[in-house]
Amino acid sequence: MISTNSRQLALDLVCRVSIENAYANLLMPKLISQAKLDSRDANFAQELGFGAIRWQLTYDTIIDSVSSRSVSQIDIVLLNCLRLGSHQLLNMRVPNHAAISETVDLVRNNCGEKVVGFANGILRRVSERNLADWVEILSNGKTKNEQLSIRYSHPEWIIAALSQSMAVDGLKDDLESLLAVNNIPPAVNLVALPGRANVNQYEKDNNLNQFSPFGFNIESGNPSELQGFTDGSVRVQDEGSQLAALGLATYDQIRKEEKWLDMCAGPGGKAALLAALAQQQDAIFEANEILPHRAELVSKVLSPLGNFKVTQKDGISIGDDFPDSYDRILIDAPCTGLGALRRRPEARWRKQPGDLKDLTELQLSLIASGLKALKPGGLLLYVTCSPHLSETTAVIDKASRKFGAEVLDFTGHMNKKFMRGSLPSGRKTVQLHTQRDNTDSMFMALLTK
Repeated sequence: MISTNSRQLALDLVCRVSIENAYANLLMPKLISQAKLDSRDANFAQELGFGAIRWQLTYDTIIDSVSSRSVSQIDIVLLNCLRLGSHQLLNMRVPNHAAISETVDLVRNNCGEKVVGFANGILRRVSERNLADWVEILSNGKTKNEQLSIRYSHPEWIIAALSQSMAVDGLKDDLESLLAVNNIPPAVNLVALPGRANVNQYEKDNNLNQFSPFGFNIESGNPSELQGFTDGSVRVQDEGSQLAALGLATYDQIRKEEKWLDMCAGPGGKAALLAALAQQQDAIFEANEILPHRAELVSKVLSPLGNFKVTQKDGISIGDDFPDSYDRILIDAPCTGLGALRRRPEARWRKQPGDLKDLTELQLSLIASGLKALKPGGLLLYVTCSPHLSETTAVIDKASRKFGAEVLDFTGHMNKKFMRGSLPSGRKTVQLHTQRDNTDSMFMALLTK
């Protein structure tokens, strides 16, 4: 029997994400450790909490249809309880009677006796149909994107953006596959840092990555129990992020004592891989991160690998402060994060279309600074964890026109070196697609001056 503490922990997670803007993937391990849950209860809590966050729009639509008051008028803690109850009823293998009774107890303990009857009534109405039937009923008379929004719990503006991005690569028919996979928790992917660990030693019990020669994933279990995890030689990292770092490090022959810079390095995943690669090639690696707490994370990530310079500067000032200084620069730019929706359950609710103007202006300013800091003939890799055209090809087109940057054929390089010819050859920039490549939907553009 699942512990009551599991449901309370899931509620604590969902409330801190919805009220305090916490990050679910960072907060959950801390909550599990504090609660001292066994692996079974911890897995249940994570499936429940993450699932309720992912499916928030769908559940809110269902709750709104059976409630005597609109969702916007329901207290947020009570609404989060109802979302958790709905997830158990519609998307988990929990008997209806258990899902309702346990959720009612959760409401009683966290919201008080007065709203118990209200919550019980809603949950019983929700339990009258399965998820597919609810979606069919609530989609009646809606536009195509409205139907997809309800069916897959994605904001309509994100659906439109993903559709436009996929159309560029002739993948518009894959839209529903992408929306569906965004709701399926991925396997934990890791990197065995070159020169520090051998990926082949993890092959027996795990799956080696399709494209990254240093990546593998585990279907179950705790990655912290793997050999090399404690000393930092094995780290959790999506395969798409690995490919970005590997692509920059392998384009053209590396000269001795090249200087490399990760300009927006927090929290340090790509920096660790670049640092390990730099060490093997006698290159000098540096990292920069403007936010102090993220810069501290970068320092902690790099410290087991050696003594690396980590600065805390605004990336926009790097070019003026260090002109013509670096041979290779990585700009992993702040973005909407629409390419990592399967790994970050709250990401689809955090950004709005109105955020794009400020983000794209920042992205363009970072590229301008990076080009100034780049030596003539050097390489600058611009990366976003987003396929949104405004943050990807549009920014690169502007950078090319405004700053005279040359866009190199990164697709050709990646197809030959890592991707086994799987990328469409009609473009120089690289756009990974989650449903096709089983990675985050990373965008990469390699520039030179």
